[in-house]
Amino acid sequence: MLGLHSLSELIVGCSWFFTYVNPVSSLVNAGYSCGLLPPVTIVVMARPQTKDELIAAANTQCEKLKELLESLPPEEREADFPLALAEGEAGAHWRRDKNCKDVIVHLYEWQQLWLNWVNANMDGEDRPFLPSPYTWKNYAGMNEEFTAKHQNTTYCEALELLETSHEEILAIVQILSNEELFTKKYFSFTGTTSLGSYTVSATSSHYDWAIKKIRKYKKFL
Repeated sequence: MLGLHSLSELIVGCSWFFTYVNPVSSLVNAGYSCGLLPPVTIVVMARPQTKDELIAAANTQCEKLKELLESLPPEEREADFPLALAEGEAGAHWRRDKNCKDVIVHLYEWQQLWLNWVNANMDGEDRPFLPSPYTWKNYAGMNEEFTAKHQNTTYCEALELLETSHEEILAIVQILSNEELFTKKYFSFTGTTSLGSYTVSATSSHYDWAIKKIRKYKKFL
């Protein structure tokens, strides 16, 4: 079983795993102290370390994403992204996701992976995070399948699916203790990390990845 860093980096090239970081790096602080950078205020959100923080972060980022989508003109929520959106971007997802719906169903399907993985293992079934025949070397094909699977899913339907999976994850979180969520190796199926860390990556961090992508799209409108 891969640890959390490997899981998150492989899913989207680590762009959403590293949303939550420690306070401003020493390199940036050095830049300020030497006068190389202008004084600015940087607000950095700490990565959740408790059940309450996990739930709050998940709900906050989910609401931010929905509010951002709502701020788009109705016709642009369902329109295809401009080709220029992917220019200069290395991640495969920039070319994979053609519109807001594709981004939303990607979030939903990875939450389904989390739900299926957790529920199966909680019931005593030894199930890996990725379904066969996918591995961490060829999972990109699975992401493409998710997109193809939802060709006939509407934007509104996609949003409803995501809202449902979000609530299903938090319902499971609610019945778990801080110890169960954030003790590394508490559950054998999480490998060397904690279930809480996997959950953050499947919710608030992944939402932040989507928010950054939609914000960039909004700048083109």
